[in-house]
Amino acid sequence: MTHPHWPGVAARLACLIACAGIAGCNDAETEGQAKTCSELNGMAVAANAIGLATTGAVVTSTQVVPAAGTGAAAIGEYCKVLGSIQPVDSTAPKILFQLNLPATWNSKAMMFGGGGYNGTIATGVGNVPAGPADQAVPLGRGYATFGSDSGHQANATTSRDGSFGTNDEALRNFSGDALKKTHDVAKALIRARYGKAAQRTYFAGGSTGGREALIAVTNWPQDFDGAIVLYPAWNAAALDLQFGRITRQLALPGAYPSRAKRKLVYDASVQACDALDGVADGLIANMAACNDSFNLAAATLNGAPLRCRAGADLGDSCLSDAQIASFNTFNTPLTLPYTLASGETTYPGFNTWGTDFGNPGTSALQPTVLTLSLGTEQPANPMPPVTATTSPPYGSTFWDQWVKYFVTRDANFNSLSLDPQAPGPWQARIVTLTGLQDVNKSDLSAFRARGGKILMAHGAHDALVSNRATQQYWSRLRSTMGAATVDSFMRYYEIPGYGHAVSSVFNASWDSLTALENWVERNTVPPAQVVADTAGVSGRTRPLCGYPAWPRYNGTGDVNLAASFSCATQ
Repeated sequence: MTHPHWPGVAARLACLIACAGIAGCNDAETEGQAKTCSELNGMAVAANAIGLATTGAVVTSTQVVPAAGTGAAAIGEYCKVLGSIQPVDSTAPKILFQLNLPATWNSKAMMFGGGGYNGTIATGVGNVPAGPADQAVPLGRGYATFGSDSGHQANATTSRDGSFGTNDEALRNFSGDALKKTHDVAKALIRARYGKAAQRTYFAGGSTGGREALIAVTNWPQDFDGAIVLYPAWNAAALDLQFGRITRQLALPGAYPSRAKRKLVYDASVQACDALDGVADGLIANMAACNDSFNLAAATLNGAPLRCRAGADLGDSCLSDAQIASFNTFNTPLTLPYTLASGETTYPGFNTWGTDFGNPGTSALQPTVLTLSLGTEQPANPMPPVTATTSPPYGSTFWDQWVKYFVTRDANFNSLSLDPQAPGPWQARIVTLTGLQDVNKSDLSAFRARGGKILMAHGAHDALVSNRATQQYWSRLRSTMGAATVDSFMRYYEIPGYGHAVSSVFNASWDSLTALENWVERNTVPPAQVVADTAGVSGRTRPLCGYPAWPRYNGTGDVNLAASFSCATQ
């Protein structure tokens, strides 16, 4: 049975639900009366419109940004919205966010993740991680894009500033809560601006942003249709423990290798392992074989032993035993005599052979490679400061900040004195943090059930976040959900030569967004993917191989063309 007034009542209820939480919103606006950019300025989003506890949000400024750029670099006119989300704890910092609303909207939204400890707004105006320069960025494609600083504002240490960790709400925001809060505020403002909701919402992030992408689709699967996940620091707290192990080794007398010594290790391992993929082309693709066969202590470079005579430090032409031990520490797993919140007792080692840990070089990318790897200063207590031109290893500052502000909450604590394998009174706190920070769930059934898709990739030569850890996550998903089920909604690729975010060896460029759009929106399973190099050998291409496969040379053809390679597992 029907009632003659029910259709009107239903429509009005839909409008009221759509307007819920937006100050000044009424059903007329929801039925097509979109707000202008300037009308968004000062708009409030009520706390009850946000899925986690806040005291509401407010738009602090709006600006119409005119169209600019040509070709693939073109971005049409858009409304730049800045705002803040207020904490429940009055002593906690606000979450600052940016939302970009294009004048010509494609009815889709893209959330961007951050990096390191965050602390600066992920603006959403740039590309997805490893996105190609010859394709439009999401905002240029017409996406409404947004991101936040995850709930704190960094100091001069920028993405390595962990001082916010002394506040519980700020720590929870960084660990994932800020994602839901920012998403819900952006969703409300998108509806206010256009008079309707986004039809699709995606997430893109690398490193911490990759962890955030996995948290988003795991914890709030109803909010996202797809994710681009690169070099994800998914088990961030466990990674911190590995950073601690490595840092304590590097801090030993004579154990910190100079940049020249790092180049020796790189050159020797490439010389030994390059041809294991069928061709000597400057890239180690068959990493499993290299890891099985390369022994740094016995290695040679151009016929000369890499180890200094008697293991002493005899200058930059060889490595001492202490320096060999440092590289071997990178290469081997952390093993713990206690169990983390996830049930794990390890963090994998890093692919070390053929990895650029900050070699000397003239590439414009090399300063970033140096910063994100071993830096310029030996770890010490107090930890050397981060300056415009100098810094300790990125992971060492990360460890130092985590120990001081997350674990002990004592800014004067000597982080080198805390042994991650025997933390004593700090063990319980460390276990608690792994439960808060690490993505420990391995069942993405809810996300898959709504048609969600994930494209995930990791450089095989990442010096900051271990690709072996991503392999572990991938294997865990397949063990929990079944290999065929995971393959129905997710892909994982590894990229030889690619480091963390950038690389002067093989700087990856991959049109992941088009592949993801086609999979989600057209049900087109990703065809064979190709990744291009923009730095090592500009224009060089390789097949993007699904793990555990790697690109093997076919025996003939141009070594700089993907067509000359096939994905192989042996």
